[in-house]
Amino acid sequence: MAESAIDSNEDLSEETEDLEPLEPDDGGTFQQVTNLLNIIDSESKMDASGAGPDMRKTLASVIITEKATTKPCMVMNALIRCLQVPEISTQRKVNIYNILQEIIQQEGELEEQCVHRLVTIASKEMREILEVEGYMKAEVASDTLVALSRNHFSVVMYEMQHRLKPLELTEEFVIITLAKLANGNVFEFMPYMGITLATIFTMLRLVNEAKMRQVICGAMETFCETVQFYLRHLEDSMYPVMTEEQFAIKLFPMYRYFVTVWLRSNNPEVKLGVIKSLRPMLNLLLPNDDLREEVYDYLPLLLAEYQGSLEALFITQVLRQILEVSVITSTPVPQMHLHTIFTELHTQVCTKASVQQQFSSQNVREIEHCFIALARSFPKELMKFFLNQMEMSKEATRVGTLTLIRAVVGADDPKMNIKTICLAIRVVKNTISDTRSKVRMAILRIIGQLALSGFQERIKGWGLKYVSIQLTLSTYKLTNRRESYHQRDLEEKMVHKVTMDTVKIITSAVSGMTNEFWVRLLCYIMETDNVEVLTPICISLTNLAERQFHIMDGEANTASKSRHVDLPAPQKLLARLLVLMSSPYEGEGRGIAMLNLLRTLSHSIAPSMADMWEQEIPLLIKYLEEHTKFTWNQETWEDKLIQFLRLSLKKTRGSNWSLRLGKELNNQIESFDSPSLEKSFLYRALGFTLATGLEADKVEVLLLELLYKTDYSKDCDREGVILCFGLCAQGQVKTVLSVLQDFEEKIHESEESWQIGAWRKDHPWRRETVKSALMVMYSCVALHCHWQMLLTHVDTPITAKIIHHYTSSSQDICLKMAFMKSVVQISSAIENLKGPGDFQFAHKATLTAIIMAIIKAESTDNLVSPIRTMAMDALLHLSKVKPFYSTEENTELMDISLHSVISLQPPGKDNKSIKTLYTNALSGLEQLMEGLLQRQMDPKGLQEMVHLLEKWILSEKDWEREKAMNLHLSLMQSYIQSIGVCIPLKLGQFGTLIGLIAPCTCDSNKRTRLASADVLSSLLDLHASQICSSWDVYKELELARCKEDLQSLEVEKIFSASSRIAKEICMQFNCDEVVSLIQKLCENIGAMDLQHDKASVIWIDTFLQIRVKELEDKVAEILGAILVHLPVVDHKEVRRNLIEGILLLAHYHQETVLTSLLRQPLPMQSHLVEVWLAVAENVPFARLMLHGLMGRLQSRFTPRANATSKADIWRLAAVDPLMTLCTIHLLIEKMDRDDKLPDLLPDLIYTLLIQLGSSQGPEAMSPVLKTWRLIHTGTLPEEINLQRITIKSMQLLFRRLDSERLAHMLEEQGVWALLESGSTFLQGAGLLARLCIRNAEGYRQRLAELVLRGMASEVLSCRVSSTAICFMRDPILYQERLLKPALRLLEKGVDQRDEVLQVLSLRALGNMALGAPKKVKQYRKLLLEKCLYALRDAHGTSVPSEGMEALAKILAELREGDVGSFFDAISEQCRSFFDNESELLRWKAFLLFSKLATVARVSKKHFFKGEVKRAWVPLMLHCQDPCPDAAQACAETMYQCVHFWGCKGLVDASRQRDTMEPDEMANFQTTLCSVLTQKKPAILYSFLLETMSYIKSNLSRIRIASCNLAGVIMKQMSEHYLKKLDFVALRNSLQELQLDADPGVQRAALETLKILDTCSQHRLLASPKGIS
Repeated sequence: MAESAIDSNEDLSEETEDLEPLEPDDGGTFQQVTNLLNIIDSESKMDASGAGPDMRKTLASVIITEKATTKPCMVMNALIRCLQVPEISTQRKVNIYNILQEIIQQEGELEEQCVHRLVTIASKEMREILEVEGYMKAEVASDTLVALSRNHFSVVMYEMQHRLKPLELTEEFVIITLAKLANGNVFEFMPYMGITLATIFTMLRLVNEAKMRQVICGAMETFCETVQFYLRHLEDSMYPVMTEEQFAIKLFPMYRYFVTVWLRSNNPEVKLGVIKSLRPMLNLLLPNDDLREEVYDYLPLLLAEYQGSLEALFITQVLRQILEVSVITSTPVPQMHLHTIFTELHTQVCTKASVQQQFSSQNVREIEHCFIALARSFPKELMKFFLNQMEMSKEATRVGTLTLIRAVVGADDPKMNIKTICLAIRVVKNTISDTRSKVRMAILRIIGQLALSGFQERIKGWGLKYVSIQLTLSTYKLTNRRESYHQRDLEEKMVHKVTMDTVKIITSAVSGMTNEFWVRLLCYIMETDNVEVLTPICISLTNLAERQFHIMDGEANTASKSRHVDLPAPQKLLARLLVLMSSPYEGEGRGIAMLNLLRTLSHSIAPSMADMWEQEIPLLIKYLEEHTKFTWNQETWEDKLIQFLRLSLKKTRGSNWSLRLGKELNNQIESFDSPSLEKSFLYRALGFTLATGLEADKVEVLLLELLYKTDYSKDCDREGVILCFGLCAQGQVKTVLSVLQDFEEKIHESEESWQIGAWRKDHPWRRETVKSALMVMYSCVALHCHWQMLLTHVDTPITAKIIHHYTSSSQDICLKMAFMKSVVQISSAIENLKGPGDFQFAHKATLTAIIMAIIKAESTDNLVSPIRTMAMDALLHLSKVKPFYSTEENTELMDISLHSVISLQPPGKDNKSIKTLYTNALSGLEQLMEGLLQRQMDPKGLQEMVHLLEKWILSEKDWEREKAMNLHLSLMQSYIQSIGVCIPLKLGQFGTLIGLIAPCTCDSNKRTRLASADVLSSLLDLHASQICSSWDVYKELELARCKEDLQSLEVEKIFSASSRIAKEICMQFNCDEVVSLIQKLCENIGAMDLQHDKASVIWIDTFLQIRVKELEDKVAEILGAILVHLPVVDHKEVRRNLIEGILLLAHYHQETVLTSLLRQPLPMQSHLVEVWLAVAENVPFARLMLHGLMGRLQSRFTPRANATSKADIWRLAAVDPLMTLCTIHLLIEKMDRDDKLPDLLPDLIYTLLIQLGSSQGPEAMSPVLKTWRLIHTGTLPEEINLQRITIKSMQLLFRRLDSERLAHMLEEQGVWALLESGSTFLQGAGLLARLCIRNAEGYRQRLAELVLRGMASEVLSCRVSSTAICFMRDPILYQERLLKPALRLLEKGVDQRDEVLQVLSLRALGNMALGAPKKVKQYRKLLLEKCLYALRDAHGTSVPSEGMEALAKILAELREGDVGSFFDAISEQCRSFFDNESELLRWKAFLLFSKLATVARVSKKHFFKGEVKRAWVPLMLHCQDPCPDAAQACAETMYQCVHFWGCKGLVDASRQRDTMEPDEMANFQTTLCSVLTQKKPAILYSFLLETMSYIKSNLSRIRIASCNLAGVIMKQMSEHYLKKLDFVALRNSLQELQLDADPGVQRAALETLKILDTCSQHRLLASPKGIS
């Protein structure tokens, strides 16, 4: 098995490789859950330890569930992950879903991510039904969604509505699940009811499959019932949705479609579903006047269904509903439908129902109600119809019609007028000549009903005459009947019984007696009812017999033992005397007289018994003489008589004497009244006698006769015949069972009426009474028969018959009591089996289900019968029979029983009978709970029991709490006595048990308070015994004094006593128990009244005050429990006390509490705000919390430290920065305004700025946004975001400074607007920092230190923000001696790859020239090196640009010698940017080159002169740069560099040109070229070549400028250098520019081309060839 588990795990790991793990580090939970699921899926045989597979599976499931109590999220995620494993078996998924349901019920609120994921998966599984197993999977998935809806309704409902789309057929389980959701969440579902109904209606036409139609019908039935419930409890709804009329209007189209389309379906199941759904729909439609008329129009369609195979009962119920509403609303159905209605309903009554019709009798009762309604609306038409039917000669038609008439005249309705009765009587009179039995009975019942209904005057004459005739006729026929039973005799007996019932209704009976000589005297003894005179008659007969024997002895000289007299029936006499002797002291002590008579007539009665009688009778007489009627024992005496009978029958063994005696005993039954001791003993004697009979067939006849003639309406007869059959089963089991079966078969034909007239002349039977008797007969047979026969017959037929009789009856009180008695007897019989101990009672589950249904059906408003007590007793006996109940079954039994008894209101003091029933019910419940607890006598069983009692302990009704607490006490005492210290309580269970009971010590009911104190004492005793400790005397005395104080009427004294109890027991708890206690106390806050809530808070505060220092590991759990339940606490005092508990925890465990509070979702709910407001009230504590909050924000920008303590673990735990900022904002806003927070201000400003900087990037999305969406399915308000909250907090901080100047400057320079924008944030942050430095004198150094710390952070956003804030522009760093570390950090910033950080670092380095100009020379190497490094960055423009700008600032503070070798590199690198495509780089390069020109003096003048020559062409060209700034800077730089040419004329020319106009630039260029032609023509020639390279520039203005400059140069070039020009190449290049897209380029190229042509001609003329 282990190997298979490992293999399955390997397969599972391979299958789940592609799944995204829900928990990166779940501590192996997934693997553990997988292994346990493998155990559940396994089907191995029982192992050596005896634990079978079922036990192992149950244990594995329990382990998973228990693990979920401590790690619900991990276990849920593991189970969900298991569901996602591909190719998983259906059974495995079913097991997983079942476990998930248990966890959901156990945990309640779950993590939203788990819920969403589970909803998605379950929804998908639910909608995938591929096979039979898939249906099972879909069902459990649906149940899982329903279970989730109890705490996550919106999530589940959103998914269901998403799957329900108009005009698109959805999956069947979507409909099923919606129905379940509506049924379980009425008020939550109502807002969705309208759209759900409308959407379902759009898909009706798309439904073709029968199964889907059934599903929709069932769902509609549930929806309508839900709407009815909602309308009945409309006042409980927080937001009414629709009125009843609106619901009806939405429903009617669906009703019409069902009736007109789906009802015509050929599928009977669809028809049945439609019919069943119509009733709840009509409940909403019929009250509407307009819709009611339309409903009438569809009546023919309903009536037509009677012709089909559909169960008629359901159609009739719908029809009855419509007809009764028509009477109530006085809107009768249209008369055109009357004949069809009459005919269809009448046919149902008169025609024998087919076998398929299982509810024919119920259907008849429904039809009777229909005709009653019709009689109210159409009396004349109905009676005319009845009269026409009576004219038919068919017996069934007449009986059916008369039955309906009886129902009409018996209707208890004032609207039934006398005219209707008269018409009915006229119809009956037309039939009185019919002699058929059933017709006669029907007429007799009508006459009796008329008398009962108050119409006695209407039966005088014809009615009384008819009853008299039938009484005479039935008596005569029964008197002259044949011995064999025929159907006619049975019918006549039924007629006789009905006649007697009728007579009893009208009048009463009279009886008499007779008396004669010897034989007549004997007959008198055997026949008379006047038993008072039996004693003297017996004495007389004894004397007569002795004298007769004396005469016979004298005449015949015979022995006394041969004395004999003629007796008409010896067995009859013995039977009579035995029965009468059962009451020996009645009639002047008839027992001794009759014993003497028997002794005298022993030889005449039974010679074989004479000797034995001579010995036994004197002993019986002696017993009677030793006692009186006041001292004797009836049961003992009857046992002696039975023993006497047993010995007597033993003497006649082998003959038919016992059978004949049994027959006579049977005949005696009718001679005694019921109830009587004689008759009870008679049945007992008869049963014992028949058990010894040898001829089974004759015994069977006698038993069958006994069944038929027994009056089951009399308890004595019914109980007697039951005992008789039980005793007979001791020797005749098969015979008894055969008789019972024959009896059932013979009366089956009359099952509808169950009024069988068979040999009786008094009362008719009732169906339920006979069934009651039969059930107890079967169980009595099981109780008395031999154990071997019991094993054979207990399941079938005994228990099967009992179940059949109960389920096929109307189940009145007597029948239920009989059923309970049967169950008890059968259970007792099985429990006392002497055979093998492994017998499994097959029908146990069925019997249990029936009993539970009975208990559920019992009204909780009043107590009118012992049904509850008997049912619980039956369950107790059943619980001892194998197979034993499972834990779930035990729980269900206890739950139902608790609800049935505890919810009963106590009876009044004067009502003793109900008080007795009430006391018995409580006792029965206690015994049942103890018995069921015995089957699971362990901590889990105890917890289940307490869980069931919990809702009653927390009830709003005093009597329910009192009963539940007393029951809790009783069960706890039983548990302690049974379990002792064998099995310790589970971890946390002790705290949970105490937490449930503790608030009840302050209950308003004194008895409940005292009982709760006793329960606490029991729990403490149990706990002390299990931890091997004991209570000292002082504590016991203190608890006793507290209990005395609980009896007080003063509320404060009660609270004080409860608090003292908490203090005494507090130290008995370990930390886990304290957590479970507080969790339970918090959970129960709000469950009852304010007094209980205050008690809960008192216990919480008491435990926290005493144990707070020890709870370091449990603070988060305790805080979580308080925070979860704080929102539902309404009373301010209770809320305040809970918040004080939180503050107490925070004082001792600040980091843990702070982290837990910060992990709450946004926006802050009112209870969380209230907690922080309480913090703000305590200023010193609020400052500590602000320190902690800043630490949470700053931890994101500092290296993660290793935790050295548990507090560090919580301090370093991740929290949402947005929540932290909201909390800081709240504290700053609510703290005392006079507190300027001097020690916190710089840290707060810096922290908020850094946080604001980190919120600019895409990674700044707060995780709380996801939390918000999960909880609220929406987004946070706009004002709740990182930027706005941070800025608002900073604004509050600056207001505390009370600096109007600073506030004005912040507003004037738009700092807040700059900070809000991501593009201007850095600018705003720097500006804000500078304003703070300049206006906050006391905070400069701290701010500077914080900025340097931020610059050293490993978090990029922190470094960027800190670098932007860096105070290099101000002297603060230099003044505080922080310049050197700042430069080192900036140096590192330049080396980083982040462009923004490089730019800011370079800018700060450049700003050093502004903030600390004297230090530039000292750090020139670092500054120049880093800036030069930036110029070599080829990845962008911003870094080189910022580097050149910084160099310009730095060079301004340096001299030529300070720059050193860097000068050359800077110059060369700067010149490389002259032709760069970036305008910014060109501009900055020109400015830097200008700065270099100012720096170059003696040593660098020669070098820079060469740089100027190399840069001159670009400088002249970029004077026409398209970028105005670049062009301006270029021109200024060029003019500034002119003096490096060493020509005074050029210098003078450059000084005269203040603008960059084209003409002036052309003149300057001409002047320059002319000078160069004269002094340096070679340079001019190189300039031309370089200039021509720019004609291919990407900038059109540069191309123009290059053309113009080339033209100027060529004009000034000497002939010597003109000869060197490649005129062809130049011409080609210029001609190419003719095709340029820019017209200006074309013109400039054309002008230059002309100059080129001119120069070419001059060159030709100047050459020798040209001269020639």
